[in-house]
Amino acid sequence: MSITAFMDKHFRHYNARETVSAAKAYKTFIENDNGMMLVSLAGAMSTAEIGISLAEMIRKGKVHAISCTAANLEEDLFNLFAHNEYKTIPNWRALSTEDEIELRDAGFNRVTDTCIPETVMMHMQDRLVKYWKDAADSGKQYFPYEYMFRILEEEDLKQHYQVPRENSWMIAAKEAGIPIYSPGIEDSTLGNMFAARVMDGTVKSHSALKSGTQQMQHLAEWYRSVAAKRPVGFFQIGGGIAGDFAICAVPMWIQDLGEENIRRWAYFAQISDADTSYGGYSGAVPNEKITWNKLDPESPKFMIASDATIVAPLIFAYVLGQ
Repeated sequence: MSITAFMDKHFRHYNARETVSAAKAYKTFIENDNGMMLVSLAGAMSTAEIGISLAEMIRKGKVHAISCTAANLEEDLFNLFAHNEYKTIPNWRALSTEDEIELRDAGFNRVTDTCIPETVMMHMQDRLVKYWKDAADSGKQYFPYEYMFRILEEEDLKQHYQVPRENSWMIAAKEAGIPIYSPGIEDSTLGNMFAARVMDGTVKSHSALKSGTQQMQHLAEWYRSVAAKRPVGFFQIGGGIAGDFAICAVPMWIQDLGEENIRRWAYFAQISDADTSYGGYSGAVPNEKITWNKLDPESPKFMIASDATIVAPLIFAYVLGQ
């Protein structure tokens, strides 16, 4: 039985039904309505190897832009270059403080059940510093993902890939030429390293990295250009800045730039375990976004209260007809 057939047969109620409904609407939106989809990626989804399914979605033309935390940007490359050195902790809930200290002193940073070796972070920094330094010295600026793409272009590194290249969503995005936005890059390992290299004088200034507002302008202009021809949807994995930043491109056009005729987001789905009862934006129900000029009232809207590491690959498989 295919994944699609299994979900159609068994996912009939509650969050399971919402998952199938969101997947069917996503598939219809892309295939029948000629829609385009922005995927926002929060949490440690790259460390959870979402690239296995997300990369195929990008290659098959089911994803047209990415907004992600900078951690997801860098962790896709960390996994690509150091997967075999990762440590998996099956009993992570039972770890003592002493166990955590032992992991730290061994050079591992833990993300739930997965420990990332610090060595890959240092190696990545060594590669990036020369690009950061050259850009700052020459007065040039680049988006965070553009620096990552330069690493993927380094021929001598390709022999060191430790996962199949088709499992990297960054490689898929590079080959597809889709835009990637990563607001708040300072909240990431490499963002911290960049700030440190400016502070110690290795990199001349912060200007080598394009700012969050520059990324917002690029995203808004991308949205207006594509939305003039095709409806654009929003598929949100988790909450936080990756989603909050990107979805605001539309109300900015309407409320701040006075362009009332611009198309609002035409599809919305979010996978989140955030509770909606405490005023948290990441757990806001989709209808609330209507009041902020983010969604059209008639747009398909779905809120799946579940674990994205389980639900997102299932939805992607459904959309791909697997």
